Amino acid sequence: MISSKKYFNNAEEFLNSSLQSHKVLHIDLMHYQIGDEDASGLGYALAKCANLSSLTLYLGYNQICDQGTLCIGSSLGKCTNLLNLILDLRQNEIGNEGVLGLGSALTKCTNLQNLTLNLSENQISDECISDLVSDIANYANLSNLTLDLGQNLIRDEGASGLSSAISKCTNLLILTLNLSLNQIGDETASVLGYAIAKCTKLSNLTLNLSETQIGAIGASCLGVGLGNCANLSNLTLYLNQNEIGDEGTSGLSFGLTKCSNLSNMTLYLVYSKIGQEGSSGLGSAVAKCTNLSNLTLYLMGNQIGDEGASGLGFNLGKCTNLQYLTLDFVGNQISDLGASGICSSLGECTNLSNLTLSLSGNYIGDEGIQGIGFALSKCTNLQDLTLNLDWNEIGITGASSLSSSLGRCTKLQNITLYLRGNQIGDEDASDLGSALVKCTHLSNLALYLMYNQITDNGASTIGSILGKCTNLSNLTLDLRYNQIGEAGVSFLGSGLGKNNNLSNLTLCLNDNYIGDKCASGLISDLAKCSNLSNLKLDLQYNEIGVGDEGVSGLGSALAKYTNLSNLTLLLEQNQIGDESVTGLGSGLVKCTNLSNLTLILGFNKICAIGASGLGFNLGKCTNLSNLTLNLGSNQIGDEGVLGLGYGLANCNSISNLTLGLQNIKIGYEGSSGLSSAIAKCTNLSILKLDLSGNQIGDEGILCLGPALEKCTNLTNLTLRLMQKQFI
Repeated sequence: MISSKKYFNNAEEFLNSSLQSHKVLHIDLMHYQIGDEDASGLGYALAKCANLSSLTLYLGYNQICDQGTLCIGSSLGKCTNLLNLILDLRQNEIGNEGVLGLGSALTKCTNLQNLTLNLSENQISDECISDLVSDIANYANLSNLTLDLGQNLIRDEGASGLSSAISKCTNLLILTLNLSLNQIGDETASVLGYAIAKCTKLSNLTLNLSETQIGAIGASCLGVGLGNCANLSNLTLYLNQNEIGDEGTSGLSFGLTKCSNLSNMTLYLVYSKIGQEGSSGLGSAVAKCTNLSNLTLYLMGNQIGDEGASGLGFNLGKCTNLQYLTLDFVGNQISDLGASGICSSLGECTNLSNLTLSLSGNYIGDEGIQGIGFALSKCTNLQDLTLNLDWNEIGITGASSLSSSLGRCTKLQNITLYLRGNQIGDEDASDLGSALVKCTHLSNLALYLMYNQITDNGASTIGSILGKCTNLSNLTLDLRYNQIGEAGVSFLGSGLGKNNNLSNLTLCLNDNYIGDKCASGLISDLAKCSNLSNLKLDLQYNEIGVGDEGVSGLGSALAKYTNLSNLTLLLEQNQIGDESVTGLGSGLVKCTNLSNLTLILGFNKICAIGASGLGFNLGKCTNLSNLTLNLGSNQIGDEGVLGLGYGLANCNSISNLTLGLQNIKIGYEGSSGLSSAIAKCTNLSILKLDLSGNQIGDEGILCLGPALEKCTNLTNLTLRLMQKQFI
């Protein structure tokens, strides 16, 4: 009988299973401190899985050396029916002997069609690399190969041998090769490009050569080699943090122009010393890839400037088949002229439906934003837009122009706007909101407006206008670090409360001027969103709790959220006391569908009574399965922890519990009581407990052991005691 059990994350459970019955297996033993002996035992068991056709084996982040690797390889060689193999041995202690043995043994798996082998972050050097890949080349049926050798000890000699061996893998359709953080240099990059070109059937290639000391010559020759891959349709190339410069970028680009069948291309050229000439050359090359439908260019941290940005942007207009475009120009010394130039021809990409444009950390002001807005207004088929303009110099005129342009993109369904750290005030916020109303198909919106100059008037207008976006189902609104007070929050809540279709809401208002009354009023208004199932509310660093009214009222308002299943409340660094937190707990009890709760209450004025009251009420939340509770740096003491623990012991459904109880003045008595409570949470599978900065002593630590033994379903445990972390 063939076993239906496919997934194991416990070695003992797998070893005791019906080995010969397995056809498909997924074994995850990452971070299990497995050494050679354990690996050998696992290998012996795998050798008995005679019917195995697909195996995923995760053994990364362990202590496996050559001997253990040899045993695993030998055992897998006996699984002659294997068609699909994923073997992850990253960050172990494997050297050349283990790799050679592994490669040799796997040659017996003659039916392999798909192979993923991750040997990154080990101690592999030149001597064995070519032999490993030569062994792989003997798999006559292999069509899909992923080989991760990143961060080893490979130099030119080994990588050249690897390239020679890859050239023999003539049946490959899909190749993913990671050689990042090795020292292979120009010569190897050149050879590798020509070697890959001999894989004439290759249609999908992912090549990671980041931080490998490649210069202009290597990049240029790599491009020439890749240009001979006539059947290549999907290319992802990582060349981050090399010294390619303009010459290398132009050479690479010239080679890629010959990949006439490319439809999807992603280039990572981050911090590669590219200037105006290289960027313009890249643009000219992209223009010749006329079949491109999906283009992603990551050029962060170069020196492209206005002229380079404009040159690239002008050529993008020639890619008339583009549907998906991502451009990352973060930190590239671009000002108004360049910002306008990047987008100047996007209107000619009539098929463009998805655009992500990142221009944060440049010198773009109002004129540049006007240019971007004008270009976007011509992209009439845009459905998804992500625009990152953080930390520029945008003011009233620019924000208004951008808003007006967005209003013309009437097909937009998903918008994400990052405008943090500019000079946006109330008038800009009003214009932005008015434009969004015209996007009648909008269902997903994320607005990041932190670190601006928005006051009550701006917040009020945003709320009023968003209330008219009746198709919104998902909203993220980040207004942190502005100048919003009670009036602004009141009108904001009132407006948002009119969105009856909202199901997911994230609202960040920390570090404004919010007090008691408007906090409870806000929650009460949001309760009118009758379909809301997921709510995250960030009110940290405000003035809530001064009169012990805000959080109590918040609790009363929460009682109206009958459909809420996921709730995150961030209330750290306010002045919340016992009465408030008890009221909050009472409200949570009435959220009868609540299954996931995150409650951050650190650095308030909560004492024993408040902690006990909160615990008592949480114990009545019978459907809670995931709870994160942080009460750090309050004055709770032993009595409060005992009360809290008593309540949590009644949360019978909790499987995932995170408790932050650092610096709350508890000793042995509190630790002992908490331990007794945890012992009653018998369904716990994941526990994270922070008791640092207390005085529980050795006896308090020791009492945790017997309690944890009773949590028989526990699979993941993190204890932070004093300043030491035990995992």
